[in-house]
Amino acid sequence: MRDTSPMALAQVAEYFKVLSEVSRLQVLSCLRSGPKNVMEIVEATGLGQANVSKHLKMLMNSGMVSRHPQGVSVFYKVSDPAIFNLCEIVCDRISNRLLTQANQIETLKMPDQAQIQ
Repeated sequence: MRDTSPMALAQVAEYFKVLSEVSRLQVLSCLRSGPKNVMEIVEATGLGQANVSKHLKMLMNSGMVSRHPQGVSVFYKVSDPAIFNLCEIVCDRISNRLLTQANQIETLKMPDQAQIQ
């Protein structure tokens, strides 16, 4: 990223901005198992239809999701499954950080062995 132009970095920032919304992450997670229509996404996520449609539009505009008509329905799917690799990396980093913090708290709670003896 050292030699990346500010214009390119702005696009990277926009990409991450799309991923910064919990509802959009829910929609992406729902689509991980395969294409779904809006109602299937609504049922799986518990989000409202208007909300799902709004987030699908943003995901499509960013190129993360594509739509495919099938009969009277429109199905949405993840355009680039590599997005899940990115999400897994972030989730692993957060998990590791939380485990480290929990271990630090446990260490602070433990009585000093020298004082016990």
